[in-house]
Amino acid sequence: MRENQAIGTEEQEWLATNIARVRSNIAQAARKVGRSPDEVTLVAVSKTKPVELVKLAYQAGVRYFGENRVQEALPKIAAFHPPDVSWHMIGHLQSNKAGKAAGAFDCIESVDSLHLAQALEHHAERLGKRLPVLLEVNVAGEASKEGMSVEEAPVLVRQIVALPHLEVQGLMTIAPLVENAEEVRPVFRGLRELRDRLQEEIPHCSWSQLSMGMTDDYSVAIEEGATIVRIGRAIFGERSKR
Repeated sequence: MRENQAIGTEEQEWLATNIARVRSNIAQAARKVGRSPDEVTLVAVSKTKPVELVKLAYQAGVRYFGENRVQEALPKIAAFHPPDVSWHMIGHLQSNKAGKAAGAFDCIESVDSLHLAQALEHHAERLGKRLPVLLEVNVAGEASKEGMSVEEAPVLVRQIVALPHLEVQGLMTIAPLVENAEEVRPVFRGLRELRDRLQEEIPHCSWSQLSMGMTDDYSVAIEEGATIVRIGRAIFGERSKR
C-alpha cells in the first residue's frame, strides 16, 4: 500500500483510467448487439483491496462493489457505505455466515442451494428486511465451482422463490477460465436461456438480472445478455497478496 498522498493522486488517476476503459468496453459490447450500455451494471470486485481504493473508485463513478469473503468485507462495508453504494456478495457463502452477510450486504449474488436460501430467509426475517438475491447456477458443470446444476435449478428455484423475505432478481454464473473468451459463450447463452425458461414458468419474479462475465470475458457475456458484470483485475490490478 502506498502512502495516502500517493493514493490520492497517482492511484486515483490510474483507477479512473481503468474504470473509463472498462466502461468503454461495456458500451462497445452492448451496442454491438443493439443493447443500451445503461442496461449493464458494473460491479467492481474489491476483494483483497483496501477501502481507500474503494473510495477512489467511488470518486471515479463506481457505485457497486463486490466481495468474495464475508470477514474481509465487513470492515470495508462498515467503513464505507454511503446511501448510493450497493455491496454485493459474489463469493461462496457458508450458511453459518448467512446472518452476517444478510445484515451487511445489499445483494447476495451467490445463493447456490436451498439450504443457504433458507438460512438467509431466517436472518432476513429476523432483520425485518427483504433481501435481494441472485441464484448461482453452475452452467459449465465444473466440479470446482459452486452452484446448482441447470437440471436441478427449476425445482430448487420454485422452492427458493417461495421464501417471503428473499427477493429473487435473477441468476448468476461463473464461467471456466479459458484463453479465448469465445469458448465460454455457450455458458453465458445457457444461463440466459435458463432465465428465459424460468421467466415463463415462474412469471411473478422479475428475473431482470443476469450476473455473468469477469475481466477476461465480460464483453462476450454482455453480448449474450449480461446485466451485471463483475470486474476486479481490469479495475484494481492483480489481486493483493494476503
